[in-house]
Amino acid sequence: MAAVTAPAAGERLAGREAELTLLTRALEALGRGRGSVVELTGEPGIGKTRLAGALMALAAWRGIPVVRGHARRGDTAPLQLFRDAWETRPAPDGGRRPTGGGQQRFDEVGDRPAAWAAGCVMVLDDVHLGDPASTALLARLVRTAAPAPFLLALAHRPGRTAPELREALEDGVRAGTVTRVEPGPLTPELVAALLTDRRTRDAAGPRTGTELPEFAARLCAAAEGNPRYLRLLLAAGWQPDHWPDRAGGDTAGLLRAAKPLLAEFDALSPPALLTASAAAVAGSPFRPEDVARLSELGTDGTLDALAELERADLVRPADWQGRLAFRHPVVGHVAHERAGLTFRLRAHRRALELSTGRGARDRARHAEHLLGSDAALAARTLADGAAEIAAQEPATAARWLRLALDCLPDPGADATDRSGLDRSGGDRTELDRTELELACCRALIASGQLAEARTRAHDLLGRRTGALGERHLLQAHAVCVGAERRLGRYAEATAIADAALALLPRPLPDPLPAEATELIIEHGLVHVLRGTHDQARALLREAVRTRGGTGATTGADRTVLRVLDTLCVTHAGDLAEALDEVAHCARLVDALPDPLAGRTPETLALLGSAELYLERFTDAARHLSRGLSTDRHGPQRPILLHRLLGLAVAEQWTGHLDASRQHAREAEQLARTLGVRAAIALAQAIRATALLWAGGRSHAGEAVALVEEATGATPPGHSWWTASATGLLAHVRLLAGDAAGCRRTLLESGRGERLPQVRPFSRPFLLALLSGATLGCGDREEAERLVRAAEAEAERLGLPVQEAHARCARAELRAADGAHEQAAELFARAADTFRSAGMPVQYAWTLATGAPSHHAAHGPAEALDRLDTAEAIARTHGARLVEERVARLRADLTADRGADHPLALLSDREREIAELAATGLRTREMADRLYLSPRTVETHLSRIYRKLDVSSRLTLTALLRHAGPPRTR
Repeated sequence: MAAVTAPAAGERLAGREAELTLLTRALEALGRGRGSVVELTGEPGIGKTRLAGALMALAAWRGIPVVRGHARRGDTAPLQLFRDAWETRPAPDGGRRPTGGGQQRFDEVGDRPAAWAAGCVMVLDDVHLGDPASTALLARLVRTAAPAPFLLALAHRPGRTAPELREALEDGVRAGTVTRVEPGPLTPELVAALLTDRRTRDAAGPRTGTELPEFAARLCAAAEGNPRYLRLLLAAGWQPDHWPDRAGGDTAGLLRAAKPLLAEFDALSPPALLTASAAAVAGSPFRPEDVARLSELGTDGTLDALAELERADLVRPADWQGRLAFRHPVVGHVAHERAGLTFRLRAHRRALELSTGRGARDRARHAEHLLGSDAALAARTLADGAAEIAAQEPATAARWLRLALDCLPDPGADATDRSGLDRSGGDRTELDRTELELACCRALIASGQLAEARTRAHDLLGRRTGALGERHLLQAHAVCVGAERRLGRYAEATAIADAALALLPRPLPDPLPAEATELIIEHGLVHVLRGTHDQARALLREAVRTRGGTGATTGADRTVLRVLDTLCVTHAGDLAEALDEVAHCARLVDALPDPLAGRTPETLALLGSAELYLERFTDAARHLSRGLSTDRHGPQRPILLHRLLGLAVAEQWTGHLDASRQHAREAEQLARTLGVRAAIALAQAIRATALLWAGGRSHAGEAVALVEEATGATPPGHSWWTASATGLLAHVRLLAGDAAGCRRTLLESGRGERLPQVRPFSRPFLLALLSGATLGCGDREEAERLVRAAEAEAERLGLPVQEAHARCARAELRAADGAHEQAAELFARAADTFRSAGMPVQYAWTLATGAPSHHAAHGPAEALDRLDTAEAIARTHGARLVEERVARLRADLTADRGADHPLALLSDREREIAELAATGLRTREMADRLYLSPRTVETHLSRIYRKLDVSSRLTLTALLRHAGPPRTR
């Protein structure tokens, strides 16, 4: 009986549009009387059979008859595949096939399918399993043109297909007589769409809302884009944190959905089936010798069985060490679950005994299956395995620790409980349980299971406070604070931290115990993230001055402690001390290996933020981006948000405008997921600023619209995110030419005639910004007052970039007063500072802004040179807004020279070269006359062409001849 069926009515093959187009073309050719061969090839489960069914449905819709066959393992009768297809042929009158005599008729014409399938579509599935005669006939059909037109579609796994047929198909593809349809893996976007449809049909879907794209991407990766494996994982209730150790929690659902896969196992010989079960227990990839010990078939018997499994394409070579693996992990999970409970218990117990001396993780994986038969052994083994993998696989560690805790007695049970575990150690069991509870909470936090971590931590503090020693009590409080902090419950975290800190002796003990360090770090992180740095500064400073313990982990914690203290110093405005401390912390963090640095991503976020404030932009970008790609999931997303925002600002200041916009967009998406309104506003403000710098005036409307959206999203209050967003939003308005809007944005956020409450390191910039907007509104006196305030703040800070912003504001005032010589000097000093600080866009903008004052004070040549430099820098960094400003200023300056002659647009050197070029001199001749290199002459010519909007020396000569000689000034 044929296994290929047409899709149900209304069913669609999502993501297979290109493949369906190829099938449609083949049917259209058949309708024109031209037969062909269609090859459906690919991995098991990739969708070959479903495409074959779609081909049948398309043929039926066109009224084309279909015959179909399906090869099965063990078929030995000659031409059995074609015999099956023969049985499905339609009767000549469209009714039922005639009965009787059919066997004789097939024997007469069965090897000439063109004679009995003319005008039909013949669909043959799993032809790699066909009998030798069918395979030979297929190869002949592929190689020779049929005397009557019919469409032959065959589906197969290329790795298991007979060489003669595979070669015939390859030759046909090269010759153009075979259409190869090779469905590829599904994309994460398509999986997300399929999950959305599934959620629409079912009351409960796998994920909802903003979690869906991330879940779909991880599910797609686990299934390798294979539709069959995707269905199996969904049926099993797949969870990303349990993969690949488990397919999911619904074993029955997995086996129900795995019927085609179970049929592959059922076709195996008993030794091969036993070997598959043993391999599934051993875990993929596996060593043949381990499987031999578990199956007890011996080495030769196991190798023979593995050869059969490899021929069946259930297992494949895994590496050069001789290990093998199931073709996909879910295949191994199906083999494991079909093996039966008794076999699994015995095999896992044997595997646990054989794994002595191997890693604790290996042993724990087997112990997980022995909880019902030897709870004491399983609990110890699971706890050891969790300790080994907690840093790399926290979700698995949390699962194992939960299971281990379930094996221990209830905290209220006495020593005579009936659990079967020894309680003779007095309070030793209580201490062991507490250590496991704390380890479980930490693993839950690290894997993003924050709600459960919070519940367990509160339960530990509430039920067992009296039984906890001082060390465990501080650790429990620290874990509880960490869970609350990551959930964004800062008020609760602060209250718990304050209660725990009251337990610490003051002054702090020296050396400072590790549990006290952990608690103080959590206390500092809460206040830093709340923006209340001043409330943590005194305790952090005292803790930093104590000595710490020894060991790599303790050293990493001390580094975090020091970075926290440095950030608080920075926010307090003690920048002389902060600069030295930041440099020292950078050396400490750079010395940490990636695993330790990644264990506390807060360190990188906080250090990068401090460097950003202190104008160490390159270092800030380096630390904020370190390990960023591995920090996209789980509980570190609030810290990731800090890092993305800081990185987007650093990239904008250092001229990487596209990267800034990309990271700001990521930060905005993450902020929406986390529901942090202030961060949404800041991310939008960064995007708007980068958009305007990169897109120029043509994007001003879009940037301002983004500003208005961000302004509406800005929450009340004076968080540093809100204040930073306000400054950037005001800057966008000023860059877009809206001085009144800039002033309004700054002052309304400050509730009156004051700036918003911002940290000391950014006040000079905001004061300078407000001064420029006020001057643009015509209030010279108020602008003067604001400039003086900016200068005083900048002088007190001693930060070069802040001083440069104040100088720019003073220069604008001087230029407005007509004191262009002083203005030119101030603009030049500010521009040099921006260049030294690595801020190319601001450098170019300042050069352009100061060009009119340089023109008035020092003549047009110097002004035009500065505009040329600004334009070159703007082009390099994609700052279209600067280019536009340069063009406008250049036009204004040349108009001021009293002539419309083209040469007025050029610098003195460019005028010389343009005039020589117009006389017909070649590049080498001009270079010799001006004592320049030919390359330099060509560079000047390129600039001349761009400025004068000409494309060659010929058009340059024509332009200058038409303009005539320049008028003298």
